[in-house]
Amino acid sequence: MNQLDRLGEPVYALFRMVVGFLFMTHGVASLFGLFGGHRGSGQALQFAVWPNWWAALIQLVCGALVLGGLFTRAGAILASGSMAYAYFIVHQPQDLLPLLNGGELAAVFCWSFLLVAVMGPGVWSLDSIVHRHQNHELTPDTGGLASVNQPPRL
Repeated sequence: MNQLDRLGEPVYALFRMVVGFLFMTHGVASLFGLFGGHRGSGQALQFAVWPNWWAALIQLVCGALVLGGLFTRAGAILASGSMAYAYFIVHQPQDLLPLLNGGELAAVFCWSFLLVAVMGPGVWSLDSIVHRHQNHELTPDTGGLASVNQPPRL
C-alpha cells in the first residue's frame, strides 16, 4: 500500500466533516440570523415559512448529522435531495448553466451529499462507534462473547 492509499479514509472523513459543517452554517445563519443572516440580510427567517425556513432546518440538522457522522446516510440523502430541489426549482428556471443561474453551491452540495450517502460515514464517525459497540467482536476465549475486561476500540 502506498502512502496516498493510507490517506483515503482520513481525507474522506475530513471531506464529510467540512461539507457537513459548511451546510450546517447555512442553516444556523438562516434560522438564527448569525454569520450575516439569511443570504447576508442580517435577519433570521420567519418561523415555519415555506420553503426557506424548512430548508434551513434541513441544512442545520442534516449538516450536523453529516458533520458528526451520525445517521450519516439518511442525513446525506435528505440534504442531497433538498439541494436538488433548490437547484431545479430556484436556480435552473433562471438559466441552464449553474454558473449563469447562481446554482453552483446547490449543485456542489447536492453531489457532495450524494457521494457521502453512497460512501457512508467512514471510520471517523459516530456511526462507526455505535456500530462497533453494537457488534462486539467475537473472541474464541470467551465462547463467542466479547471479553468484559477488553477495552472498546475506537
